[in-house]
Amino acid sequence: MKSMEIFRLAASIIVCQLAGVIGSFFTRPEISGWYAALRKPSLAPPDWVFAPVWIALYTLMGVAAYLVWSKGWKEKQVRHALILFGVQLILNALWSWVFFGLRSPLAGFVEICVLSMAILITIQSFLKVSKPAGGLLIPYFLWVAFASGLNLSIWVIN
Repeated sequence: MKSMEIFRLAASIIVCQLAGVIGSFFTRPEISGWYAALRKPSLAPPDWVFAPVWIALYTLMGVAAYLVWSKGWKEKQVRHALILFGVQLILNALWSWVFFGLRSPLAGFVEICVLSMAILITIQSFLKVSKPAGGLLIPYFLWVAFASGLNLSIWVIN
């Protein structure tokens, strides 16, 4: 692997992990306070599950972005796919602020629905450039779909 490819792969993964770090600024302070006081559905995993799952998902997302980027930034489809990816990544970090920062499960649910649509659009765009890249985003979509159900349940029962 050439040094430029290593840089692109590392940069792609780091940018995705940074979205998680940004989200954690809003999440961490609320886990033992506001969030702990909420009633949660029986399907809700223990709090410790979320960090390792997200670290793995952000890594997969970074590899997917790298695979698309490696097809050449000069290609219109590549630029379009990566712009969509950036939009959904911003929406990803924004959910933590909306749900935890604003302490609003309803607004969080609305936002995560928009995020889910953005992920699906990004997967479609990635598949046009690199089938493996699109496939790497499927676990992310499935986890967000699960998280959407949790978010909705928390809003309903609280």
